[in-house]
Amino acid sequence: MRVLVIHGPNLNLLGEREPEIYGTLTLDEINRRIRDEAAELGIEVRCFQSNSEGAIIDAIHGARREADAIIINPGAYTHYSVAIRDALAAVALPAIEVHLSNVHAREEFRRHSVIAPVVRGQIVGLGVQGYLLALRGLKALAQE
Repeated sequence: MRVLVIHGPNLNLLGEREPEIYGTLTLDEINRRIRDEAAELGIEVRCFQSNSEGAIIDAIHGARREADAIIINPGAYTHYSVAIRDALAAVALPAIEVHLSNVHAREEFRRHSVIAPVVRGQIVGLGVQGYLLALRGLKALAQE
């Protein structure tokens, strides 16, 4: 199984950016934990981060040929990027939306996801564990 993990805008600043909300782990540390979990599960994983909506869409399109599933933390694009939503719908790969913080317990505008209707599930508020649970969930879904 091959999984593409997409980290959206501002996630490159993890560890520095609002640690009381997003935690103290850096993106490199999160990616290392994702890779370790994937190796344990026998999953090939590629991690990608961009602050650019177009680059994220290109990565989703590329996943058609290079991945069996997607884990995506769209960051702020969660709330308004119909283009990312449409890209996920177009490639029709199983996808799980992940957020480090509990977006439903934050500002009102963060409580709506345009991505949620086109993914298999959403994991929020569990920090790095959300990515690891998403890997396990995708593997279980593939084995059904």
